[in-house]
Amino acid sequence: MVEFKVVLSDRKTGRAYNIDVSGGAAGGIIGKKLGDEIDAGALGLSGYKIELTGASDRNGTPAKKNLPVAGRRRILLAGGVGFNPVMDGQRRRKSIRGNEITADFVQINASVTKYGEKPLEEHFAKPVEEPKKE
Repeated sequence: MVEFKVVLSDRKTGRAYNIDVSGGAAGGIIGKKLGDEIDAGALGLSGYKIELTGASDRNGTPAKKNLPVAGRRRILLAGGVGFNPVMDGQRRRKSIRGNEITADFVQINASVTKYGEKPLEEHFAKPVEEPKKE
């Protein structure tokens, strides 16, 4: 059973929301690539479209948008996703995941590109607790 944690960022408000996705909704994300725009109706957000912007696996290995493979590769990096150089000209070989979403991913980052009728605050509002009667 595939299970993802989708971190959905709202650029209008600057807030991020966590969505736990499993089952058929998670299966619909598998095979997509970073940068793809998908319908968020399967995540419970009708009318919304989201763009996949990043991801990481169970070890914390990040995915790179311009690496067109499905698995993990060791590539030479000079900066960007996965490596922050300390000195000028520094390069290092690091493990990076490709841009295709597989079942090995744990977290997927996304941002809203098209908004639905109902605002995100209403979708993720916590239920209000009633005061206890004594």
